[in-house]
Amino acid sequence: MNLAGEPLVGRLLERIKSAKLLDEIILAIPETQENKVLQDLAKHYQVGVFLGSEDDVLDRYYQAALSVGATYVVRIPADNPTPQGSEIDRIIQHHFDLNRPGFSSNLAQIFNSGYPDGIGAEIFDFDLLEDAWEKEVDPKKREHVHLNFFDYATQRVVDENWCPVSTIQCPIEFARPDIILDVNTLEQYKYMSTLYDNLYPKNPNFGIMEIIKWHDEITLNQGIGV
Repeated sequence: MNLAGEPLVGRLLERIKSAKLLDEIILAIPETQENKVLQDLAKHYQVGVFLGSEDDVLDRYYQAALSVGATYVVRIPADNPTPQGSEIDRIIQHHFDLNRPGFSSNLAQIFNSGYPDGIGAEIFDFDLLEDAWEKEVDPKKREHVHLNFFDYATQRVVDENWCPVSTIQCPIEFARPDIILDVNTLEQYKYMSTLYDNLYPKNPNFGIMEIIKWHDEITLNQGIGV
């Protein structure tokens, strides 16, 4: 799907590349013929690509991380086309500063952190991913990687002793957990397409403050919501 002239996933990769603490970017996709277009997209944006299971996403992540000898895995879902490099770096540095294994996230609000949904990332230790990969049999947890560590919907930590969960407080100037920057529905795509059409031409590196200003103006003036 198009966002200001490029595929949505391309815009995602474009923005992720602004993060400074990532050693390697891998587009982990299903090994199916219909996903060949995403392989080509990865080459175009000069990032790595890994082909794995379509339904067992936990295995896809594990095998992708294993293929590059990753110590940490930073997860950014492909339905979040407005990640912000500085916020990706912020959660990575936070995780490093903890100096212990676990799961850290500012991908969405955790424990009333105030984060908008869709500008950050998750980071977890490869050893914990491997543990989950070895023991988990629940198809839902094999499909949704984060559920092995934390459930955003219920705010429940799976096992605090095995995998402590941590977050950071969102800076007050953009603490807007009401803003959802996911694209899971046609309406959300229309919203995101309008956002990109308005913000990208003015500043390809637009950030959350510009998003908030645009969101509040368009919601007030035209009644457009997500």
